[in-house]
Amino acid sequence: MTELERGAGNRNVEHDAAGEVVAEPRSANGPLRTLIATVGVALFFMAIGAQLVRLALMGLGDSSISMSETVAQSFARPDIVDRNGRLLATDVEAYSLFADPARVIDRDEVIEKLALVFNDLDRASLRKDLSDRTRRFVWVRRGLSPRVAQTVHDLGLPGLDFRRELRRAYPGGKLAGHLIGYVNIDNKGVSGIERYVDDVVGVESVQGATLAERAPVRLSIDIGVQHAVEAELQEAMKLYEAKGAAAIVMDVNSGEVLASASFPGVDPAFPNTSQEPANLDKVAGSTFELGSVFKTLTIAMALDAALATPETIVDVRKELSAGGFTIKDLHPLRRPLTVAEIFLHSSNVGAAMLAMQAGPQRFRDFLRQMQLLDPMRTEAGPIAPPQLPQRWGDIETMTIAYGHGIAVAPLQFAAAAASVVNGGRKVTPTFVKRPADSGVAVIPLIDTATSAKMRDLMRRNVAERVGTGKRAEVAGYQVGGKTGTAEMPGVGGYREKSVISSFLAAFPMDSPRYLVFVMIFEPQGTKASSGEVLASLNAAPTAGRVIGRVGPLLGILPTQAAAAGAPSVAFDARSGAKYETR
Repeated sequence: MTELERGAGNRNVEHDAAGEVVAEPRSANGPLRTLIATVGVALFFMAIGAQLVRLALMGLGDSSISMSETVAQSFARPDIVDRNGRLLATDVEAYSLFADPARVIDRDEVIEKLALVFNDLDRASLRKDLSDRTRRFVWVRRGLSPRVAQTVHDLGLPGLDFRRELRRAYPGGKLAGHLIGYVNIDNKGVSGIERYVDDVVGVESVQGATLAERAPVRLSIDIGVQHAVEAELQEAMKLYEAKGAAAIVMDVNSGEVLASASFPGVDPAFPNTSQEPANLDKVAGSTFELGSVFKTLTIAMALDAALATPETIVDVRKELSAGGFTIKDLHPLRRPLTVAEIFLHSSNVGAAMLAMQAGPQRFRDFLRQMQLLDPMRTEAGPIAPPQLPQRWGDIETMTIAYGHGIAVAPLQFAAAAASVVNGGRKVTPTFVKRPADSGVAVIPLIDTATSAKMRDLMRRNVAERVGTGKRAEVAGYQVGGKTGTAEMPGVGGYREKSVISSFLAAFPMDSPRYLVFVMIFEPQGTKASSGEVLASLNAAPTAGRVIGRVGPLLGILPTQAAAAGAPSVAFDARSGAKYETR
């Protein structure tokens, strides 16, 4: 045995006869050390448990945050559909990203990596939020698509998490955007029909992403008609290099609006765009001096008050003076005109003389009777209130007679015009489909004979060669209407070359069912309009194209005479050339 082995044997180690170690005697302190270690580990875990309990009681230790205490409620909304049940707006589940500053390990890393996903990330604001470790909940971005949410998830950043919420989706994009309105970040209606859903129909307060199972809100508009109208307005803006356009298609009997379009359009999914001045709703949210289309009401007033008949002769050869201004006709015929000719040739002098024959008070009372002087509202909210003159004397009476000096919302004017052609019955515009069996109260505004005379004048204005609306003719549809070219107000007066061109149409004129009102804002004199900005050369043909597209969609087919091959005169929308159709 070596010395090293002998030395080892001095440690009270037992050996066998060959010198191998048999066993090492047990130490008396072994059990004590084991007990101490066990107690120590137990105390350690008890301390951790106690700390967790303490933190939990303080509301700070639970890694899962109480949503009911830290997150605003969302709202489950019913679908919005068109009159035929086609979807316009619905709720969908979306991911919302939040951060727990107390769990964020490296805020700089979080900010830098999130900035790669969100180009518009407000770094300074997020840095400030994440620096406050006493906060346990900070919204980072709400309403993420699954793809973006997955991208953020794959970053693997501690302290970030997701919550599923309800978000509004609009399958049609910008289609009828102004009418539909929009919701806020909590899915609460703010404007348009979305606001109506909250105020009248009702929404459900929910936590998370609980979809509502409720009957949809059915609107009066028809998606097909709406699309056709919007397409034609966009084409008109290109043809005439206009800054904007708007149009309405309305049932003249029920007041149901089949289409309401305003350009530039807005996307309900991006509500900020709707607040820009150029994007305001031109149909119901703005007022305009409409120009000569207003003569429709002036002449209806004269006929209804028995001040004139269509055959009454008015001497319009002399220009009128009003408050330092001269009222004259654009293309004077230099001879007396019948009331019918005043309408067909759109005589400003003739309209002013008819209004003065009635007098300021009588004319104003008639316009109030036609619902044009008082505020009006629809399911989509209040219509922009009329802008009336502070003083209504002779001068104001004459200018209002041909559509200047009073500004009204196009939708409110369209409702009054519908009463002129439907037999004289009051029309209240609506964006919600009325049940088939719901009766509309018959409230007469003008005599049925007056309405019949106005329908005849409107039809002649399109069908006859001398009419200003002849380019709105659509073979087989018996279109009637009135043009309007109104100079837009500016600093120091009206801007001669900045106009609103409009055309008021109805069809079929033997028994009108639908009204179409088209407006083109600041058109330029282009080849398509023979270098002019007159409504007869831009708004009228646009209205004709609209009627040609929406008529079949509304169940109105060309008359049998046109279908059988009887010749009819029409005009090419772009060149203005007259041609015979069969």
